[in-house]
Amino acid sequence: MLSKREEGQEGEERAVRILKKEGYRIIERNYRTRFGEIDIIAEEKDYLVFVEVKKRNTPAFGDPFHAIDARKRQHMVKSALFYLKNHNCFDRRVRFDVVGVDGDGVKIIRHAFILE
Repeated sequence: MLSKREEGQEGEERAVRILKKEGYRIIERNYRTRFGEIDIIAEEKDYLVFVEVKKRNTPAFGDPFHAIDARKRQHMVKSALFYLKNHNCFDRRVRFDVVGVDGDGVKIIRHAFILE
């Protein structure tokens, strides 16, 4: 039986494989700031994409996409701004995607939310 951390890593690996198949170029994984962590930072077409991966083993805990609450979005935005500042890339088009991983497969929601 996998630990919670191992489950999360397995979910991220599945997400990365699908993102690459969809044309994303992975730049960084598990980018940590004092505001939180961004699971995956990638490029797709002309976008710099900040990706949150949510894995669910059972539907009892609900859809993986519903796990991204306002607080989590705020942490992602702050972490993304930190990344943009430290990498001097405020001129980039940015978006936030969510990847849901469950027993049925992997689903990507592009433009899952906007800067608030």
